[in-house]
Amino acid sequence: KQWYQRRVRETAPAPVAAPPVVSPDGSFTEIPLTNMRKAIAKRLTQSKQDIPHYYLTVEIVLDELLAVRSQLNQEAAGNFKLSVTDFLIKASSKALLDVPAANSQWADTCIKQFHNADISVAVATDTGLITPIVFTANNKGLKQINSDMNDLKTKASEGKLQPHEFQGGTFTISNLGMMGIQHFTAVINPPQSCILAVGAPEKKLVPADNEKGFDLQTVMNVSLSCDHRVVDGAVGAQWLSSFKSYLEKPLNLLL
Repeated sequence: KQWYQRRVRETAPAPVAAPPVVSPDGSFTEIPLTNMRKAIAKRLTQSKQDIPHYYLTVEIVLDELLAVRSQLNQEAAGNFKLSVTDFLIKASSKALLDVPAANSQWADTCIKQFHNADISVAVATDTGLITPIVFTANNKGLKQINSDMNDLKTKASEGKLQPHEFQGGTFTISNLGMMGIQHFTAVINPPQSCILAVGAPEKKLVPADNEKGFDLQTVMNVSLSCDHRVVDGAVGAQWLSSFKSYLEKPLNLLL
């Protein structure tokens, strides 16, 4: 009987969402809330109400990273194609091991400090925002991270992510750079203590000791939102310094 009931639940059609309703005067449309939208609203409201946020921003020079990425992709000969996000995930995981206080969560009676870096990555879907997780990113190479992310993004777009693939994580990355956003701050994904907001790369003239008197660099702004109950300002600054170092000296990510 239990097997039958479980099978009925598994094969039953998903509930049909209520259709949008146009107001009598036609001036607006009421769009019913999906379960995902309700969950997003509840969690983010809880985050801003309960978590004392503060924000730290730093500029990162990307030229060396982009050169290493280009070389690795050429050598891959089409077998894979690394993205900047893959480097962000790996650098975040290594920085979390360097500064373990940032890889922690408030638990009312204690602070949980995690031994591995499970990196949640914000992915936009037609039904809302979801954060699939690259587990133990600190133990994975860039190629494996890339493979994991491609698989997770495909599942997310098709609505096939399993709960264990997006529930949990110890740190979140939200990257709006591909949409041209240069700088923003993100809302912490509870119960995590930090989220990294990543802006778009841009060209910048900087003074240089050469004939022209300047160089052209590719730079990117990132902002770290921290839970002040867990991560003090100095700790957040240490994490950003470590993260910046890995991205500006990307060969260290390959060690």
